[in-house]
Amino acid sequence: MTEKEKQQAGELYSRKDRELLLDRNNAKKLCREFNDSIYNDYQKKERILDRLLALKGDNVNVEPDFFCDYGYNIIIGDNFYANHNCVILDCAEVVFGNDVYIGPNCGFYTSACPHDAELRNQGLEFAKPIKVGNNVWIGGNVCVLPGVTIGDNVVIGGGSVVCEDIPSNVVAVGNPCKPVKDLETK
Repeated sequence: MTEKEKQQAGELYSRKDRELLLDRNNAKKLCREFNDSIYNDYQKKERILDRLLALKGDNVNVEPDFFCDYGYNIIIGDNFYANHNCVILDCAEVVFGNDVYIGPNCGFYTSACPHDAELRNQGLEFAKPIKVGNNVWIGGNVCVLPGVTIGDNVVIGGGSVVCEDIPSNVVAVGNPCKPVKDLETK
């Protein structure tokens, strides 16, 4: 099994692997090209995102600066907006539903290091997918950690650290992020 196959299976893998390094370098190159684009060159930005992301719906708007590890593990639905300084460490799949709005300085981190220092010092890590449902608003400076699922019709308050699943139809805030209020659905 290759390191990339281990990564995609959620097993420990070496981040030092040459294939993964080349994939990350390609993504970094495309992110740099995207971030250096003229602010109103929407066609160029869309072409770069089409090359970078696994799948992208209609009406996707990502502000610079945007960073990701691979890009090919990112799936974005329709009507998506990510404000400045969005970071998606997509060592595992990151899926965003339709009508998702992300505030500035947010991070989505699928990768994690083992607690065992010996394994960690060998450059081993693992990744767990992140899923964000439909009709989700994520406030500024939110951090979403590996393995989290955020349900549909959710508001995540600014500055939250989301380390556990968040059910549908709630406002959730804090560190750790917890539901604090139900949302009425129409």
